Amino acid sequence: MASLQNSPTKTLFLDSLPQLQKHSTLPCCRRGGISFLVKDAQAAMSSTGSLSQDRPGRRQMLAVGTVAPWVVIFNQNSKSFAAETKKGFQLVTDQKDGYEFLYPFGWQEVIIEGQDKVFKDVIEPLENVSVNLIPTSKLDIRDIGPPQEIAETLIKRVLAPPSQKTKLIEAVQHDVDGKAYYTFEFTAQAPNYTRHALGTVSIGNGKFYTLTTGANERRWEKMKDKLHTVVDSFKIFNV
Repeated sequence: MASLQNSPTKTLFLDSLPQLQKHSTLPCCRRGGISFLVKDAQAAMSSTGSLSQDRPGRRQMLAVGTVAPWVVIFNQNSKSFAAETKKGFQLVTDQKDGYEFLYPFGWQEVIIEGQDKVFKDVIEPLENVSVNLIPTSKLDIRDIGPPQEIAETLIKRVLAPPSQKTKLIEAVQHDVDGKAYYTFEFTAQAPNYTRHALGTVSIGNGKFYTLTTGANERRWEKMKDKLHTVVDSFKIFNV
């Protein structure tokens, strides 16, 4: 799964007027100056648990027993990456698409249509991390808009279905090795649960990267430090 637009049934394109190049003639939905071209985006994202209840009958996922040649997962005892890896976490490095991040030890990798990389807790499925990639001609996330505008649009149009009540708590910019990232925190309330989530977005290698992670609100206090570690560890490198 290289990116969302490669999914045969689920397509999401960030357009942002001229900021992100257009890939489709689908009707676009505009909000806050950012335009998204969406075809069933909710369904494309829901299997991670960030958009709906995680029931086995509704998930389309397959546990991964092997790792693709361009993705290398280093355990916490790896000497080469000892400085980057924290105790209780594992490092995943995607050499093909140029990104890396930490995820809590014990989470399992699953394959979900429309997403580049997903790891989740098999007992608490709302606790997961996913990465999505979308081609773009822009070179910097700041060329699209400010943090709050980008975050609100992603949350309302991509990361939560219209049926859920969402709230953006915070959206900030930070730089890593001279590259700008937008990191945000939000909640999405469904009828029978509330997901408390974190996300980060950036641009590099001709791609718009989105990493999201979260947990059920009832476990937020227990999980928030780990989830912040996941978000803060996300890094793009040149390929």
